[in-house]
Amino acid sequence: MAKQLWKPGNMLYPLPVVMVTVADRDGKANILTVAWAGTVCTNPPMVSISVRPGRYSYPILKETGEFVINLSTRDLVYAVDYCGVRSGRDVDKFERLHLTKAAPSRVSAPLIGESPVNIECKVRERKPLGSHDLFLAEVMAVHADERYMDENHRFCLELARPIVYSHGVYYECGEALGSFGYSVRRRNS
Repeated sequence: MAKQLWKPGNMLYPLPVVMVTVADRDGKANILTVAWAGTVCTNPPMVSISVRPGRYSYPILKETGEFVINLSTRDLVYAVDYCGVRSGRDVDKFERLHLTKAAPSRVSAPLIGESPVNIECKVRERKPLGSHDLFLAEVMAVHADERYMDENHRFCLELARPIVYSHGVYYECGEALGSFGYSVRRRNS
């Protein structure tokens, strides 16, 4: 199998693509699209996002230390893209995209009502790393849309049709190929 050697770069794809909401001290909210987000720790529950210092939301994040990660779906893909290419300096993205500002429970940044999962976060550490700063944050609350609960009260994100991002393209997640531990479970013969 032939492979090309490329210069070092970020090739960890596909990535979850999320809309992050923030609010400044006066309550003015903004949405930014982030593809560099991830789980950091289980106990305490922690996540991270990476944001360029030149982004409109960066000083808000730095000052307030609060944000909400809003998971994205097929129905939200237009908003995901728009919030990644338009600046909150120029437009109220909630208003322009007709998105619902839902009330948070533990932070000041609003939830996006149309998102199936909203994760309220408080920054514990900011690490300048180069082109982006990494914001390590503790999860303070999680909101899950009841529309995606099955009869056993299990959350079924696949029903919301989540999306991922790879090399400038948004993709809908496909069929389930297995579940955690399936490779070592006993099979009935």
